[in-house]
Amino acid sequence: MLFKTKNIYRKRGIAVGEKKWWRLREIPDLDVEMEEAARKRVRSLTKPVGSLGMLEEIFIRLAGITGETIPDIRKKAVVVMCGDHGVAQAGVSAYPQEVTGLMMENFLRGKAAVNVLAELARATVIVADLGSLLEPVPEGVIDCKVRKGTRNFLEEPAMTVSEVIQAVEVGVRLAHQLGGQGVRLIAPGEMGIGNTTSASALAAALTGKDVGALTGRGTGITDENLVRKQEVIRQALALHQPGNAMEALICVGGLEIAGMVGLYLGAAQMRMAAVMDGLISTVAAAIAVEMEPEVKSYLFASHLSAEPAHRILLNRLQLTPLITAEMRLGEASGASLAFPLFDAAVALAERMATFADLGLPEPD
Repeated sequence: MLFKTKNIYRKRGIAVGEKKWWRLREIPDLDVEMEEAARKRVRSLTKPVGSLGMLEEIFIRLAGITGETIPDIRKKAVVVMCGDHGVAQAGVSAYPQEVTGLMMENFLRGKAAVNVLAELARATVIVADLGSLLEPVPEGVIDCKVRKGTRNFLEEPAMTVSEVIQAVEVGVRLAHQLGGQGVRLIAPGEMGIGNTTSASALAAALTGKDVGALTGRGTGITDENLVRKQEVIRQALALHQPGNAMEALICVGGLEIAGMVGLYLGAAQMRMAAVMDGLISTVAAAIAVEMEPEVKSYLFASHLSAEPAHRILLNRLQLTPLITAEMRLGEASGASLAFPLFDAAVALAERMATFADLGLPEPD
C-alpha cells in the first residue's frame, strides 16, 4: 500500500483494522476441483477452444465460487446503499444534496435506470439508507442509518471509527441475509451526492496516484468546479494522511461506501459472486480486498466507467471489465447491465452440445 507514514490517528493511539471484527464467518477457499470440472466442460463444447472469450471464464469462476457443477444464479440482488457527504458543502457536485433523498424515492417507484436494467436481468433491487439527510426514511427502504450524512472531510474526519464499523457491519449482515435467501449473484451500488469526490480521494490514498489523474467530473461539473474538487481532495489528504485502507475510509470515505465494503466482505463469506459497478463500487471493493485479500477471488468487473480512477483501480485489482460503454451513472447500473452475460455463460455451458455428443474427439 502507498500510504504516508505520518498518521494522526495512530499517534492518537487508535488501532484500526488489526482485529477482524467483520468476520461473521471465514471466507471459504474456491472449489478448485469444481473449477477444473467446469474448465473441462467448457473445453468439450462444440466450438473452437476459447472462442466464447470471457463468457468461458465467467462460468469457470462461478463454478469455483459456488461449488456447483452448473452454478445456480437465478437469484440476483442489486443493493443500492445511500448516504450523503459533508464535503458536498465545498462545492464539488453539480447537484444539491436533496437529490439523494429524491432518488431513493425514485428507486422505490421503480423508475431509476437501475430498476429498468435490474428488471431486464430478473434481479431484485434493495435500497438501504446508511447515511442520507432524508427524514423520515421512506417505507420500503431498509433503515440502517448510522448518522445523517458524513462530516466535511476538508475540515475533519468524515466518520468516527465506530461509525465506519457500524456501516461495514450493516453490509456484512445484509450480504449474509441475502445469501441465506439463496442469492448467488450480488451487485453493490450507491447513491449519494458528493460520493465521487470521496471515491476519488480514497483511490488516491489507496494507489498513491496523482489526484489530477484520478479525479473526473462525476455528475458533470464545470472546469472550474473540477479544479476545486481536485484541490479539496489534495487538501483533505494532506490534512489526514491516512495510514491504511480503513483509516482512509474513516478520513475521506462515506457511509454508503463503507456499507458496500461490508457487502463485498459478506458476499465472499457466503460464497456469492460480487459484480462491481463503476468507480465508487470498485473503490469499496478495493478496500475490502485490502482488508481481506481473499475477497478478490469473488469479484467481477462489470464495465469500464468514464471516471479516470476506475481504470486505475481495475488494473490494481487485475480485473478486466466485461463492458465498455462510457457509463458513469452509478446505482449499480453497469453491474445490472452485465448480469445477462452471467446468465448467458451458464446457459451456454449447460445447454450446448459437446464433441462427445456428436461422436467427435475433443480438440487438442
